[in-house]
Amino acid sequence: MRKAGTTQLRMRKARQGSSTQLRFPCLYICISIHKAEGLGGLRPEARGPGPTVAAPRTVAVFGASGYQGGSVAMALLKDGSFKVRAITRNPRKKAVQELKHLGAEIVKADLDNEKSLLEALKDVYGVFLVTDYWEYMDKDRELKQGKRVADICSQFDVKHIVFSGLENVKKLTDGKLDVPHFDGKGEIEEYFREIGARMTSVRMPDYFENFLHVFRPVKSGKEYYVLDIPMGGVPMDGMSVEDLGGVVLAIFKNPEKYIGKEIGLSTDKLKIEEYAAIMSRHTGKSIQDSKISVKEYEERNFPGAQELAKMFQFYMKQPDRNKDLTLMLNPEAQSFEEWMSKNKNAFIND
Repeated sequence: MRKAGTTQLRMRKARQGSSTQLRFPCLYICISIHKAEGLGGLRPEARGPGPTVAAPRTVAVFGASGYQGGSVAMALLKDGSFKVRAITRNPRKKAVQELKHLGAEIVKADLDNEKSLLEALKDVYGVFLVTDYWEYMDKDRELKQGKRVADICSQFDVKHIVFSGLENVKKLTDGKLDVPHFDGKGEIEEYFREIGARMTSVRMPDYFENFLHVFRPVKSGKEYYVLDIPMGGVPMDGMSVEDLGGVVLAIFKNPEKYIGKEIGLSTDKLKIEEYAAIMSRHTGKSIQDSKISVKEYEERNFPGAQELAKMFQFYMKQPDRNKDLTLMLNPEAQSFEEWMSKNKNAFIND
């Protein structure tokens, strides 16, 4: 038998090497790259720059220390797709300082002060706007505030505004119902559209949180509590305000789908007796629907009673609130049952 020559040995070794490369291509490639980098085969400058990552765009959030603005700011910060500029009249508030700790830029501004707004809205991509009728109970003032922000957004060519709006009830009912805290927001929506702003309106239903405050169950004798909400047996939409943030985040991430839309929100639609039954189950208290009438509610002796009575009359007309779309935008949004389970200890303490 003849011994293999030098040339044959080289060919055999080459074939063996090829076999190894074919069986383990990733290993071979990785080792080759490692050797090239480690031994100076490729200088860093020869490899060229890596891919550029665009800096997150800034969204200005009004009402950052409140229920709605706080929910939106928190959702945007947790997601990280946008920078947050939290706009507040009082930067020292605890809620604002918590947002700062999470990375928000804090800017002091006032909806009644145009100069402060011009500073606050410089160089932003988007704006979340919420206005508060109940602070002054003055629809004209709220309308001026909304228009002021709309004009500045137009001046700065803001790419996407999400406005916490509501229906213009007076217009929709031909003047039969006058609900100023709805109507003013409805007129602001209309103004955004008139000036051609890239706006999405989100319309909240009744907050679940209202059951802890303004619509809290009232003790009736020693045996039970009642819910004084005049819905006449018609189901009422509801949602936790803490879930608004996830909805607004999804809208900002999909501007092409939602600019120009009005989105009615809801995560549950229950009769007052059904809300009461769920409260009873979670609190261990007997809570019932008082079946109070609209007229009786109007006669209640507290500021805003007549306006709220008219709001409930509008709710009885079943304005557009879309549970399926709400849950698509924020799959983690809570039903009333889920919300009650989390909040039962804050509910009835007497």
